[in-house]
Amino acid sequence: MIDLRLLREDPERVRASQRARGEDAKIVDAALTADGTYRSSLSEFERLRAEQKAMGRQVAAASGAEKSALLDEVKQMAGRVKELDRQAAQAEAERDRLVRTIGNVIIDGVPAGGEDDYRLLEEVGAPRDFVAEGFEPRDHLDLASGLGALDMSRGAKVSGARFYYLSGVGARLETALLMLALDRAREAGFTQLKVPTLVMPQIMAGAGFLDAHGDEVYRLEADDLYLTGTSEVALAGYHAEEIIDLTGGAKRYTALSTCFRREAGSHGKDTRGIIRVHEFQKVEMFAYCRIEDAETEHQRMLGLERAMLDSMQVPYRIIDTAAGDLGGPAARKYDCEAWIPTQGRYRELTSTSNCTTYQARRLQTRERDPHGGGTRAVATLNGTLATTRWLVAILENHQQADGSVVVPEVLRDYLGEAVLRPA
Repeated sequence: MIDLRLLREDPERVRASQRARGEDAKIVDAALTADGTYRSSLSEFERLRAEQKAMGRQVAAASGAEKSALLDEVKQMAGRVKELDRQAAQAEAERDRLVRTIGNVIIDGVPAGGEDDYRLLEEVGAPRDFVAEGFEPRDHLDLASGLGALDMSRGAKVSGARFYYLSGVGARLETALLMLALDRAREAGFTQLKVPTLVMPQIMAGAGFLDAHGDEVYRLEADDLYLTGTSEVALAGYHAEEIIDLTGGAKRYTALSTCFRREAGSHGKDTRGIIRVHEFQKVEMFAYCRIEDAETEHQRMLGLERAMLDSMQVPYRIIDTAAGDLGGPAARKYDCEAWIPTQGRYRELTSTSNCTTYQARRLQTRERDPHGGGTRAVATLNGTLATTRWLVAILENHQQADGSVVVPEVLRDYLGEAVLRPA
């Protein structure tokens, strides 16, 4: 949730963020009204509560008719105190409900608008000219099928649409990619965790995944648990309700996990192959840092993602995602998108988000305020180092006319092969 102090002191900044996201700015005024009711009710409650205590002392010292009159007055006051307490609690609950619907306040410079309103930051590498090479590129499904690497029909037979089997070199190539990502994360100072993929509702909500996109999440009703669509959720919950020590710098974690997404609303989109599926593997980075260090940490994560993509030797671009295409917790997000030859466009392979204090406030992750005065929320950031989807870019960009695929050099020691040849 956003900082209540920011809501009170600079509501126009929050309204502007809502407008940039394409969301209703009036919710800000409704939250302010509820907050005002809460604060005034609480103030009056505390004033009358103090009077009630003082009057209690008068009752103890009084006698006769005076004591009887004071007792009547105390009873009336007790009813009023109880009502004010109820009003304050009700207004606080309404304020918190409204505030939780407000997305994180975007960082200055984030472009306004929706999915197509991103800012292009850089293009790296040039797409291959397959016409000049004299052959028509095959898509990743045809290539993988020829290599005996991917079986969509058996995946559908066992689990339904958007499920699949990776087999042979396909499974090994995915493993090689994920192991490289984990090694890169470890070298960069990230501690690897094995995380749960089932989490409780308060963790899922705290990470910001049950607000606008609750329909994307798988829920086990009998157990009241959620399957995570990214290890970001479990990593965000790792230090929930804790005061952590950041005097030595950021705390950085990484995890390889199976991710589950319902893909609600994606009917008819990317139905061929493994671009958009219900289950996949992902290596995620996650960092807790001081608020003042968050933007530097964000650039560091983007640099690690870039290095991974550079080592895959695929053309890609970096975009500053528009506000309307941000998730609720993100104040800024950079996407790295790889060129997919058979689609003639770039597709997202990685993203890294600066969530500032949004998740930490919900999950009560704090640090001792270095400026004094108790504790304060920390900043959280996340970023992707590899996913199953990367196989699409690797196969299509490194294919040869005979259906073979040249393995990126950085993966050869992990895989044990330099070229994947048709089965």
